[in-house]
Amino acid sequence: MTLRLHWFLPTSGDGRTIVERFHANKSLGPAAARGPDIDYLAQVASAAERLGFAGVLTPTGTWCEDAWLTTAALIRETRTLKFLVAFRPGIVSPTLAAQMAASYQRISGGRLLLNVVTGGDAVEQRRFGDWHDHDARYARTDEFLTIVRGAWGGEPFDFAGEHLTVAGATVLAPPDPVPGIYFGGSSPAALPVAARHADVYLTWGEPPEQVAEKIGSVRALAEAAGRTVRFGIRLHVITRDTAEQAWAEAARLLAALDPVQVRRAQEQLSASESVGQRRMVALHGGGLDRGVRGLEIHPNLWAGVGLVRGGAGTALVGSHAEVAERIAEYHALGIDEFVLSGYPHLEEAYWFAEGVRPELDRRGLTSDELLQSKSSI
Repeated sequence: MTLRLHWFLPTSGDGRTIVERFHANKSLGPAAARGPDIDYLAQVASAAERLGFAGVLTPTGTWCEDAWLTTAALIRETRTLKFLVAFRPGIVSPTLAAQMAASYQRISGGRLLLNVVTGGDAVEQRRFGDWHDHDARYARTDEFLTIVRGAWGGEPFDFAGEHLTVAGATVLAPPDPVPGIYFGGSSPAALPVAARHADVYLTWGEPPEQVAEKIGSVRALAEAAGRTVRFGIRLHVITRDTAEQAWAEAARLLAALDPVQVRRAQEQLSASESVGQRRMVALHGGGLDRGVRGLEIHPNLWAGVGLVRGGAGTALVGSHAEVAERIAEYHALGIDEFVLSGYPHLEEAYWFAEGVRPELDRRGLTSDELLQSKSSI
């Protein structure tokens, strides 16, 4: 299977330094140099579409603009770009979520994808009125997605669970096509839910051997449930004409971080209930003293972003050919979808598309679908 490439919509702000955002805290570092106003986000979305990315991931949390409203405003700014909308099950009713998704599909002409974020930070969840513990949140997500798919089925759907109960859940008309469901989570509570419901299982950018282990676990669980799951990965990228230029850019990003900022960020990130977040923290050890290349945890895989940023904390750093080689390495493990980003998101999208994309083309890893969408704009 060929690759599917996505970009990221920076709805918490953007800039030429790492924009520090994570669920428990809006910012401990300097403010984003570029605010997430709709005109700038439209620039990023339009660039992603023009450059041939299939879609853009839009995050969720109190530290960013609402993903549903923001991407809905960008539908008319784009023609083919899909919007991978992150949302939290349990914050709204499953029937309402099914209705929102169905309406979005009709309005957008079928350009919605759903990124299910169960939530791994109790502080952030309680802001939304959610007092479930970690494992209970995943159990509720299981019920939530069962109801959503049931409501899309065309007939009134009844369900009675431990966390959620509905009678006659339905929508005006089933979405066409049904939005793909993207799902992440590294804990024992998360993987069975992914196997039962995900179309695409997403992992953050861990070293290949760790990613391969996750893929094997989810694939086995999915096969036991009679399903097939595709796999994706979330990574930042710093790609330049030469490796020296790319690592110089990584060094510049690292030099802009204040040790107090890093220490405070790591205190909060290390306390997260998210197993995936704890795995990100373990990759870099939490210190600036290792230097830029000391944070290279696998060839061209750099953990420096995770010193202050929650969630995806690793970047592919290197020449265009090197970054393409690492993407090919992940693809060989079974990763077909890559959700990428970089600082700033507008400029880095061009660096990747104009530098790495031709390398991927030469390897036969990209499809004509993206080229056709690019040429139609």
